[in-house]
Amino acid sequence: MKKSITILIPAYNEEDVLPALFRRLNKLSDKLKSYNLEFLFVDDGSKDRTLDLLRDAAVRDKRVNFVRLSRNFGKETALKAGIDHLTSDAVIILDADLQDPPELVPKMVKFWQQGFDDVYARRVSRDGESFMKKFTSWGYFKVLKRTTKIPIQEHTGDFRLLDKKCVAALRKLSETNRNTKAFYSWIGFSKKEITYRRQARAAGKTKLRWGTLIKHAIDGITSFTTAPLRFATILGLAISLASFIFILFVVIRTLIHGPDTSGWPSMMSVILFLGGVQLLALGIIGEYVGRIFDETKRRPLYFIEEIHLGKNSRK
Repeated sequence: MKKSITILIPAYNEEDVLPALFRRLNKLSDKLKSYNLEFLFVDDGSKDRTLDLLRDAAVRDKRVNFVRLSRNFGKETALKAGIDHLTSDAVIILDADLQDPPELVPKMVKFWQQGFDDVYARRVSRDGESFMKKFTSWGYFKVLKRTTKIPIQEHTGDFRLLDKKCVAALRKLSETNRNTKAFYSWIGFSKKEITYRRQARAAGKTKLRWGTLIKHAIDGITSFTTAPLRFATILGLAISLASFIFILFVVIRTLIHGPDTSGWPSMMSVILFLGGVQLLALGIIGEYVGRIFDETKRRPLYFIEEIHLGKNSRK
């Protein structure tokens, strides 16, 4: 009996790139004829013709299925929606923008057949991205790797093959503030790395803005480590120690030389500095408290507006 593989593709306003994506997926199918393939798209509340193109493709090709979310919930939640609807033996997560080449899929499948549960692709270069984005990505992975107790795969994204046992583990993670890239490392299982050169977008514009990227970075750090809280504690202790030493210096100087009324600029500098440190500490604590607040509400992560899975289609 043939094994089944799902290629999971989150999409948001990708009408420009979908025709090229369909062509390359069809070429990929010729190389994987010994498997039952499914192309599962998650339309994350697109406002362009993405949904219409997916409907047309589903009519022409029975392998094309889709889940339409009721609004734009973000890529992390879209991935969760896709994972919740998987029934295959393995899944390959692929971005719709074709920055990650589908032609690597047969190589991933080969290592999966050898017994690896998570075959992930590491980027050795990133075409079409600015120096600042590359630098901040490098810094984020370094910080996350140094502050967590789990082995983080650097310079990797969602482009990977996951066995059904990994999918079952990810399905159990229902956190509101999600960082799926860190989840892959946290769940464990046997992993295999392949490398590739990441390409520029095939068409359209990126949907990720700096604000979204910063939010993902904060979510990743606060979800997997308490290092920021520890940093605030250490910084507070260091400032307290420095303040104590400074007080001793002032007392001793006063006893020797008498009172001195000068020092207004230095005093204001110290007050403003301490105020900034206190606000920083409160902000760090607030990030964790806010995430506790989000989790305690237990709201559903997403709602589905329309779904097409094989012969089953409903709105």
